[in-house]
Amino acid sequence: MFRLRQGSAPATVLLFGLACAAPEPVPQEPPFRGTAFIDPGLIVASDPSALRNLEYAGRDTRRMFDRRADAFVLTDAYLFDATFEGETVVEVQVNAEFGDAATAWRHAAFYARAIGQLPAGLRAFVETVWIHRGDQPFGGGNDNILIHTGKAEEYLRDGVLEEILMHEAAHTSLDPVHAAADAWLAAQAADDSFISNYARDHPRREDVAESFGPFFAVRHRSERISRDMAETIERTMPSRIEFFDGLELDMHPVR
Repeated sequence: MFRLRQGSAPATVLLFGLACAAPEPVPQEPPFRGTAFIDPGLIVASDPSALRNLEYAGRDTRRMFDRRADAFVLTDAYLFDATFEGETVVEVQVNAEFGDAATAWRHAAFYARAIGQLPAGLRAFVETVWIHRGDQPFGGGNDNILIHTGKAEEYLRDGVLEEILMHEAAHTSLDPVHAAADAWLAAQAADDSFISNYARDHPRREDVAESFGPFFAVRHRSERISRDMAETIERTMPSRIEFFDGLELDMHPVR
């Protein structure tokens, strides 16, 4: 809005200026395509895990989502109870297509340990883990983390398996409470920008999960990222960072 100031141009000139629409601000282009891929070193295999025990619980039918069918299906599964620090128990359900309990145990143990490397606050709502074959993306939600081992091979090759799990666990444990909360929507509005194209294109569905990884990077892994990346994240989403700070999530076993 134009205001008269001492020494300003005559009012007639200012009125002419008022008649011209001010240019619309150009939206800031997100700095990243997707944040699960910004740095493969945020969590690495040698980092500690909160997994304390994995026990075989037999074989039974479970209703599991399978992206190959794009549906919930009744599946014959090997079952394992994964116990994490704090006595949190998650049922890991491994599709019987893997052939035998020993093979299923190896998959359950591998992914349960990786899930144990995530901050405890991201496991708060995780009750089950579904593991299938297939080259399909992972998923979060439904009090669950969905894993397809064919896609996991790609994530492992690129060094981002743990970062993908963090993204999906944020869907599971943060979205139900915060994705539509007034405080989160206010943080979105205050930042007036998105950290990734994926968050921008799906602001209600993906922004929390896309923003948590960068928050984690600057607050808990700053020594593992470049100063330039840290400044980009801090400049793009300061209100979201403040929002996550305010949650005071349990970050164990992250040092």
